[in-house]
Amino acid sequence: MHEVRLSDGIITLSPLCPDDVEAHLAGEDEPLVRWLNGGPGTRDGVEAYFRHCWEQWSTAGPLRAFGIRVAAGEALAGTIDLRFVGEGLTSSQVNVAYGLYPSSRGRGLATRAVLLAARYAATEGAEEAVIQVDPENPASAAVARRAGFTPGGKLRGDEAARFDRYVRDLRDAPP
Repeated sequence: MHEVRLSDGIITLSPLCPDDVEAHLAGEDEPLVRWLNGGPGTRDGVEAYFRHCWEQWSTAGPLRAFGIRVAAGEALAGTIDLRFVGEGLTSSQVNVAYGLYPSSRGRGLATRAVLLAARYAATEGAEEAVIQVDPENPASAAVARRAGFTPGGKLRGDEAARFDRYVRDLRDAPP
């Protein structure tokens, strides 16, 4: 499954791999840590996670982690994950989580990535995509809305976290 490449002519999604560690560490900033990673990455931690992501692709596991690449040079612009199994998800749902590095924000790349990832998730059997957004992260909520997601209520994780849910039916998503 490592050969998966999705493109809209502007961005390309391809599986995260160990070669992406350096670019990820260079791109990580406070907003990415706050909204997506939960803490600053260390080389050892990011290498271990990217190896795990690569193994998930190898075994068709429930995590599909893509690098978001700018088509011209295929430079890593951020990441997007699909999780086909997780707390609060039904068997027909997939969770979508994304983050861009500072130089790639504000250009519509996250919306493009969500649209490509949602189409892929539909081909893998997901019927509904879910994006969980911290209410204090309006930029992420805007990405969800631009990608055709609608508010789907609040999700309570551990008592410290409350998220707004955005959902999108994938059954009639364009191919």
